[in-house]
This record gives sequence, C-alpha cells and structure tokens, in this order.
Amino acid sequence: MSKPLLIIISGLPCTGKTTLGRKIAEKFCLPFFSKDDIKESLFDDLGWSDRIWSKKLSRASLNLIYYISKTLLLSKSSLIIEGNFRPETENERFLNLMSKFDFEPLQIICKANGEILFQRFKDRWKSGRRHPGHVDDSTSDELKSELLKGRIDNLNIGGKVFDIDTTDFNTIDYDKLFSAIKSATNR
Repeated sequence: MSKPLLIIISGLPCTGKTTLGRKIAEKFCLPFFSKDDIKESLFDDLGWSDRIWSKKLSRASLNLIYYISKTLLLSKSSLIIEGNFRPETENERFLNLMSKFDFEPLQIICKANGEILFQRFKDRWKSGRRHPGHVDDSTSDELKSELLKGRIDNLNIGGKVFDIDTTDFNTIDYDKLFSAIKSATNR
C-alpha cells in the first residue's frame, strides 16, 4: 500500500482555498476538512461574540483538523485539509505529525494580487454571506497589511508545493492542477 497523501491547502483569507479544496476532493474522492467550516459549526453550537472569541475558535478548529488528520493518517487514509497554515506557528505541528505517521505532504498555496485580495475581503463581509462569528467587519484594519502581501509562505515540511494564483478565478487551470496532483501522487 502506498503512503497516504495529506493535501494541505493554505493561503490568506479570500484566496479561494475552500472552493479549491472542494474541487480537489470531488475530483479525487477524498475527505476534505476546512478550518472555517469547522469554526462556523462551533459558532453555531457555542455562540459568537468578538474577535477574541473568534480567534479562540480558530485555534480550536485547527486542533480539530490535526485530530482528524491523525485519525485518518493512522488508518492510512489520504485527506485534504484547508486553512491559513503559517510556517511560524504550524511547521512544528506538521513535523510532529510526520514523525508519527508515514504520509506524503502536498502543499497548495493560494495567492492573489494584494489589492484585489483586500477588496475581496471587504466585499465578503459587506455581502452578509459570511458567518457573523468571524467578525470580519472589525478585522479589516488588522488584516490589511497581511492581505496586501497577497500570500503566506509555504510550510517547511518537504513534499511537493504548488502555487496557485487566484487573482482571477476564471484563469485557474484546474485540469493542469489535477494532472499535477495525479502525477505527484501516482493516483
């Protein structure tokens, strides 16, 4: 049996991580776990209030993603996880996971033009389509400089890394990405 694959989709808010994750999950018939999907479920059960609570539930959501990953990797199952996995806070956790489970990491880093990304962020919270527990209306100033960078760094954990520019969602070549994933994983 080949090593299980852990596809890690990372990027700043509004880079299309969740949409991309769902497309890959459908194409490869893999389970997909999104940090914000988990977080919103926690908001619905535990309530929501302010930025401090939102950050606390973000940490809890990441902890659940690691728990789910451990459980599936223990059974030699491949999966896709999505979040904004920053090297400075998450490298050690992934390296710890790698020391306990034999899997192949594959990172997909979603990036976009910073100005477009910041505008997407503002448009998203103004649209009312996002769960209010994220309190995005109060985080715009806090996240502006980060969003204007357009990307976060990939994790330093080895494995293949793919950069996907989502500045214009209509120009993403999904067939090319799927082919690259298939080739990288021999699936």
